[in-house]
Amino acid sequence: MMEWLGFSCLLLGLLLRRSNTQNVVPDAALNCCEGDILLLLDSSGSVSSYEFSRLLIFLSELLLPFSLGQGQVRVGLLQVGTEPHLEFGLDAHSTQPGLQGALQRTRQLQGDTNTEAALILAQGLLARAGAGGETKLPKVLVWLTDGVEPGTVDGPMAELRTAGVSVLAVSTGHGNYQVLRRVVTPPIESHLYFVDIDDISIITEDLREAIIELIRAECLRVVQVSSHSAVLQWRPVLSANTGFYEVRYNSVLPGGGKGQPGGVSSSEGQYHRRTLPGDASWMELSGLQPDTNYTASLTPKSNQDYLNTLSANFTTLPEVLSPAVVTVSDSGPDRVRVSWGPLQPEQVQRYQIEYGALPSGQVHMVMLHGHQNTTLLTGLEQDTQYLVTISALYSTGKEKAVSVKACTQEVLPALADLQLTPVGRDAVQVRWRGHEEGLRGYWLSWERGETKIPSRPASSSLYLPPGSLSTLLTHLAPSTRVCVSPVYRTARGEGLCCTTHTQTGLTPRAQTHTHTDAVFWGYQ
Repeated sequence: MMEWLGFSCLLLGLLLRRSNTQNVVPDAALNCCEGDILLLLDSSGSVSSYEFSRLLIFLSELLLPFSLGQGQVRVGLLQVGTEPHLEFGLDAHSTQPGLQGALQRTRQLQGDTNTEAALILAQGLLARAGAGGETKLPKVLVWLTDGVEPGTVDGPMAELRTAGVSVLAVSTGHGNYQVLRRVVTPPIESHLYFVDIDDISIITEDLREAIIELIRAECLRVVQVSSHSAVLQWRPVLSANTGFYEVRYNSVLPGGGKGQPGGVSSSEGQYHRRTLPGDASWMELSGLQPDTNYTASLTPKSNQDYLNTLSANFTTLPEVLSPAVVTVSDSGPDRVRVSWGPLQPEQVQRYQIEYGALPSGQVHMVMLHGHQNTTLLTGLEQDTQYLVTISALYSTGKEKAVSVKACTQEVLPALADLQLTPVGRDAVQVRWRGHEEGLRGYWLSWERGETKIPSRPASSSLYLPPGSLSTLLTHLAPSTRVCVSPVYRTARGEGLCCTTHTQTGLTPRAQTHTHTDAVFWGYQ
């Protein structure tokens, strides 16, 4: 009881402090939005009392700027426990003092984390909120969880998204990222948050902005802008049976004028008009000019209500001609793959790839169709640098070329043989046979077996020139492992290892040990 009173005082103090600092509330959020926000709050026993109190304070701060009520923002709170509990519905509070007081009075349920049952209840709440023939409003579910065993949530969450509900999630524990990633509505980067409970305030502004973007009233958004296209998005305010949308767009002429309906003197300012059904929510504008200012408008046409025209301005990106980016991959001793982008099959007729060994090797040429953006060059010389030039031949007659350098890998022959022959009581003669082509030397290493001499190191290594084919190792312990690998310009080749069988203090047996195993030595 004392713990709860302490939290109540903390939250009340926070609200009183905020009431004196209303000027810091973002003005853009106050009357910007219209829609429903349902908070799904983990109130189970896996959430500590401290964490639960911090979540309520976070929600208080998150929701404080919004204007509440019909025609603006409605907020409901649904708690997750053994059985779901609707703390207050979407129509319960039309003022901030009422909402903040309700948050202050919210008590934790404890019990199990039955998220699935709460989601089924949430589906009914949000479905009833959109019934009765009223204008379609955006709906947002904000799920706050500690991530501990949320249960089977994929199915109910998918049904919510299918019904048009945007799902956002905040995890304050070590939740399953893949599960949370699947259930939230894209984009993931602004709709999914992992944060420590003590640092949760740092995401308040970002989460609020994400919610505002989803429920912002009368907003025509322009997304996926490229050099020749853009996508218009809007919140549906009609249905297929209640009207249609009229979309108009045109470029802004350099002098500041706009294209007029029926045509203008400059094709750059040509006027376009499209009609879309009432259940549409987006449209792609194609055939645009690069690096050009455009204005677009959306007018809902309804025989029931007068709805405002929405407008937006945007600028297309400068034209990026292929090839703009070239990558080299899958390099081998006799081959290399070259890829480029962006792919522009509608504009590029064909690509011409020229390649030759530097500094003055023979030049080879490959021709590819305009819908291809990668090729594997084969029959190359090992350990050689090539100059590769990709030329795009456009249907307009324009040509663009980019050159890159690509290197084939060096062939690294393995060691052919390794033999150990005991010499004396604690010595061994090491002999090997390698390949001379490209050889820079040999790397010899050995690990000593158990020894009673503390000063003797456990392992040793030695570099020998390429002409060396044998060496004598002395003062070895029994069962010493000896490895030899060839060294080339870029890396070590595959080596061989043998284990000695010397017997300190006894007369060695005259025997020869061929290699008993092999080991691959990577570049170091």
